[in-house]
Amino acid sequence: MTDNVHDKARELIVLGESFSPAQQDWLRSHLQGCEPCRQYAEATSEVVGALHSVSIVADSRLVRATQMRVRFHAARMRETQERLWIVGMACLAVGLSAALTAPLLWRLSAWMGAWAGVSSPIWQTGFILFFFAPTLVVGVLLLARGTHSMNNGEQSQQ
Repeated sequence: MTDNVHDKARELIVLGESFSPAQQDWLRSHLQGCEPCRQYAEATSEVVGALHSVSIVADSRLVRATQMRVRFHAARMRETQERLWIVGMACLAVGLSAALTAPLLWRLSAWMGAWAGVSSPIWQTGFILFFFAPTLVVGVLLLARGTHSMNNGEQSQQ
């Protein structure tokens, strides 16, 4: 047998029983014929058993501090979910508003273009700029605000 087989057996022993049934069968058959690996498995089992028998007591201050941090992060997650819900509803409202007003604005732009004697490509370009400009401006402002918030967060952590 090569060292690779023993290394593989030791890796599986360390994993406990969190591997496939085929690997468990292979390990059992290997341990039946390999005394050093069987001793390694028994020693590992004893160490794990000893570690399981040791009770760890946390200081009450540590427990309170941990509970406080968990509650704080849970509250922040709830706030984030609420904000995302509000943003989602706002996006839905904006989308519906745009879908309902786009035909009216198109007709208004066509009428104004005809009244002013402007060619169709020009008033259509004006409509597209008028219709999408607010979206672009808000997107740029939100990106700038997000970048600014991230930079402030990095500075406060240092």
